[in-house]
Amino acid sequence: MNYGCRMMVPEITREEQVELDKALYDALNPLASAIRSRQTGLPEDRMWDADPVAVALSVLAAWKTVDAEVRRLTANAAATAGSYGASYEQLGAVWGITRQGARKKWPDAVTRPAPPTARTSNLEIFGGTAELVQAPSGGWGWTGEGADGASGTAGEGVYYATAEEAAAHAGAFLKEHASDSAGRP
Repeated sequence: MNYGCRMMVPEITREEQVELDKALYDALNPLASAIRSRQTGLPEDRMWDADPVAVALSVLAAWKTVDAEVRRLTANAAATAGSYGASYEQLGAVWGITRQGARKKWPDAVTRPAPPTARTSNLEIFGGTAELVQAPSGGWGWTGEGADGASGTAGEGVYYATAEEAAAHAGAFLKEHASDSAGRP
């Protein structure tokens, strides 16, 4: 199945539905019998001889247990899909809900990659210093202080593609603010 961005709920055939119902009831009956036996002290093989309301309630209690387990297994499946790179939009499409609904249903299923840690390096030339800093976006900026005490920066929101490009701009600033106009300390 293609679980792209559009909403898509997988359909099952009538035969698959019958087989699924049978498998669920086959799994449920021993659980319902065990619950009823614990509640009454009667052997499991006599569960169906009890009061019909009590029997129906023990079946309901078993379905509640199955429902909780299905929710847990569903969350595990969503987290597994998320760990392989599925988005909330894709999870929602499979489940027949919106991206926001999937995020609410399985808040920890999709992990975002951690932003890269900021890398820094220092540049000391012409009697001044500059610090080159990599932004989370990957671009590079700089702040510096010239030998003459002037402060400078790449500017708010200005980022360069490489550290070398940021260093060239910082170096030009430091040369301009050297201790003498020839750029010598």
